[in-house]
Amino acid sequence: MMATAEKIRIRLRDYVNNEEKLAPGHRLCAGCAEPIAIRQILHAIDGPVVVSCATGCFEVATTSYPYTAWTVPWMHSAFENAASSISGIEAAYNVLKRRGKIPADQDIKFLAIGGDGASYDIGLQFISGALERGHKFVYVCLNNEAYMNTGIQRSGATPRGAATTTTPAGEVIPGKPQWRKPFTKIMAAHDIAYVAQASPHNYRDLMTKAKKAFAVDGPAVLNVLAPCPRGWRHASDMALQVAQLAADTCRWPLYEVENGRTIVNYKPREKKPVIEWLKSQGRFRHLLRPAMAGLVQEIQDKTDQEWEELLKAEADSTPAA
Repeated sequence: MMATAEKIRIRLRDYVNNEEKLAPGHRLCAGCAEPIAIRQILHAIDGPVVVSCATGCFEVATTSYPYTAWTVPWMHSAFENAASSISGIEAAYNVLKRRGKIPADQDIKFLAIGGDGASYDIGLQFISGALERGHKFVYVCLNNEAYMNTGIQRSGATPRGAATTTTPAGEVIPGKPQWRKPFTKIMAAHDIAYVAQASPHNYRDLMTKAKKAFAVDGPAVLNVLAPCPRGWRHASDMALQVAQLAADTCRWPLYEVENGRTIVNYKPREKKPVIEWLKSQGRFRHLLRPAMAGLVQEIQDKTDQEWEELLKAEADSTPAA
């Protein structure tokens, strides 16, 4: 059974004194949204958890040998196979339970973490296979929209028009030419019980979704926006404000697909124009030139189209009263 939204209440006083599963002292950049998101998710987990982490910013910065910021069992996986690693751990756990070597009533959670490069691109088939096999785990994509750990190269998650080291903005090509891959939709297309899109600027929404994901009797996926001051070119104290703008402009809608039903969790009262989000980041600075007005309009039109499609999906999947 999955916990329902009505049964979940996120109150900070219930978590402020909890033991940290991710300790202070990691080496992630100042202002990075990734540890904020993961700490929120970890606080939402009741009981023990085992973590598998793909190569990337989060793995490198939290486990610089001989130190670690993790206080829970943790495994470093290759760039592509965090989902496969956690699948093997979960399968071994079930075998040990059947053999009586782990108490039958002991409930251990399993979490796999990868960046957008390890999720949208390199590890996509490994995640898909783990979902198809039905392992009970939660996969979290920390989506900072590029390969930040290796030098800010474009990924399948990089938005159209963004300047990266492999899609530099110039006279011929104004940043990345392609639209981003619809990873959340691809995950939901596996017909698993729970998939959600979230952001750390709204901790109640993210923690609620994490609790629902871990309550599923099978695989679940969270795609979490993680602004990167270094790659997005915004001030180190602006990550959560930039994330909020992504939701307010509907560039990053907060929604979930629960047992096939689409639910939009945040509908801005006044949908802000996409240019407000673009202006908040240096990677889009070139789009602010008058000559780029046409591309900005294309991005706005695409955003509007995707938002309307999402609202329609919600309406079409909502049971009749």
